[in-house]
Amino acid sequence: MNVSLDGYVAGPEGDLAWSEPSDELFQWWSDRVGATGCALYGRRVWGAMSSHWPTADQQPGVTPAHAEYARRWREMPKVVVSSTPQEVGWNARCVVGDPVPEIERLTSLDDGPVDVVGATLAATAMRAGLVDEYVLVTHPVLIGAGLPFFTGLDNRVSLELVETRPFPRGVLLTRYRRRR
Repeated sequence: MNVSLDGYVAGPEGDLAWSEPSDELFQWWSDRVGATGCALYGRRVWGAMSSHWPTADQQPGVTPAHAEYARRWREMPKVVVSSTPQEVGWNARCVVGDPVPEIERLTSLDDGPVDVVGATLAATAMRAGLVDEYVLVTHPVLIGAGLPFFTGLDNRVSLELVETRPFPRGVLLTRYRRRR
């Protein structure tokens, strides 16, 4: 997840302008999507992603990195979690209701990493103890309000730092593995 230094994944009204990635960070995200076995999306973040990435490589002036990401995104299997049924397309299917059984099913398969995209969906997975690894891309900005990434948990989660990587403009990737 892209996150501000004060812990938000989106500012008020869903503002994401503060998280503009450098070319190097964008390539990292693209490689991550290429290695992902399946991604689970919350309904709101799915709306944003599916309105842009399916045709992003056909836009005038598209960079090679953006074209590669668009192709990888379309090819990656995706699950959209929603409270109501909806048509999703783009190599995705919709799961209605409680996402926990679907997350458990997907993580039991040996199809590669399962990414959870969207703060609300991630909070559900965290509370159910289904997150093995936390990957945070922290941007050096304080937003002050918006959608927080970490919400109230039922229990403390102990983590082990397994990777740090700096990116241009003071962005820092940190990857933590849950201690068992």
